[in-house]
Amino acid sequence: MRVLLAQDPTLADFGRDPWWLVLGKIVFAFAFGLLATLLGVWFERRVVGYMQVRPGPNQVGPFGLLQTLADGLKMAFKEDILPKAADKVVYFFAPTISVICAVTALSVIPFGPMVSIFGHQTPLQVTDVPVAVLLLLACSSMGVYGIVLGGWASGSTYPLLGGLRSSAQMISYEVAMGLSIVAVFMTAGTMSTSGIVAAQGDATRLTIFGTEIPAPGWYAILLLPSFIIFFIATVGETNRAPFDLPEAESELVAGFMTEYSSLKFALFMLSEYVAMVTMSAVTTTLFLGGWRAPWPITLWEGANSGWWPMLWFFGKVIALVFVFVWLRGTLPRLRYDQFMRLGWKVLLPINLVWILVLSGLRSIEDWDTRGKVIAVSIPAGILLIATLFWPSRKPQPKPTTQEQVDNRPYGSFPLPPMDLQVPPSPRITRVVAEREPANIVAGSDSREV
Repeated sequence: MRVLLAQDPTLADFGRDPWWLVLGKIVFAFAFGLLATLLGVWFERRVVGYMQVRPGPNQVGPFGLLQTLADGLKMAFKEDILPKAADKVVYFFAPTISVICAVTALSVIPFGPMVSIFGHQTPLQVTDVPVAVLLLLACSSMGVYGIVLGGWASGSTYPLLGGLRSSAQMISYEVAMGLSIVAVFMTAGTMSTSGIVAAQGDATRLTIFGTEIPAPGWYAILLLPSFIIFFIATVGETNRAPFDLPEAESELVAGFMTEYSSLKFALFMLSEYVAMVTMSAVTTTLFLGGWRAPWPITLWEGANSGWWPMLWFFGKVIALVFVFVWLRGTLPRLRYDQFMRLGWKVLLPINLVWILVLSGLRSIEDWDTRGKVIAVSIPAGILLIATLFWPSRKPQPKPTTQEQVDNRPYGSFPLPPMDLQVPPSPRITRVVAEREPANIVAGSDSREV
């Protein structure tokens, strides 16, 4: 049985705050989104610079912290260009749709437990509803409309293709994301974000080689396949590398943002980083225990009370943002067919099978469900990772130069081998060897005449 502690908020704790406290929470959530964008751009440039053995931004402000602010001011003073073929109304409002949806999702994210603010006991969360996770899913889906409408309203070919790619990503990866959340619903028994965080406070006793050890109740361990699939789907939903096909510079000349400039371009950039931070916060809430401290910090009795949980929450969010940046600095962009195959032929079937297995485990009576699910979840997650990284085809042996010449189509222009090491021609060698003595004899005859 799960016992709610005094600091665990419930749905009954919301809707009782004075207006100034509600306004302060809203301002805090909005400021968190903006500040996370400024620091997120700086963080990404510094981390990628470290990975590429270069300093990154280090001139404007201490450690280059003001470089992003300077870039924002520069974009604000740039010329705002409006294409002639653009739909002016949709072209103007498309960037704001993405930003509003990304910031709205922060309203149901629990940043911490019940605290006292000027004598009022209140949860560190703007609001909560019985279907809060569905609100997060709706905000994630609606945010793509800004990209789709921005690409369509630009009146250009490449932005339109970028918008179509974004809509395909939404359809492909929204299904996998929704099925991953279904596993959380089944385990927690609620769709409330504060209730899901409270459900992850349960400790599980695992028996390994006859020894009982405590295990955290995080759904990242209990539902490891769902956690892996959900995080991959969030990378696809936020259009981040290696799934940044809607803004592929090498193919679409910046994609859906090609015709945007000045503050409208800045809004699209803002929405991307706010969405990245928001989805990291959602992943933390659903799978990493939310604001609850990780082990061994939980050995301290006051770790999950007061204002300390905000520190654990922000630490988890920063760790997930680092994974986003790590993926961008490591993996190349996928081809479009690889991207679609991953979503429909790999993630979706595996997720359906995992939901079926989880339902079967929960339907068995007189079973220690959490312990058995963990025993099945960890091998299933390892198998999923092996499936994702297993090579799809065997490497073909490199053809020799003669095989390349024999396999070229009849009548085609002869091409050099791919390694550009052209062997010497035997005909030229033979002709040169034949001409050298003839030249010597001809020279001696001419002198005698």
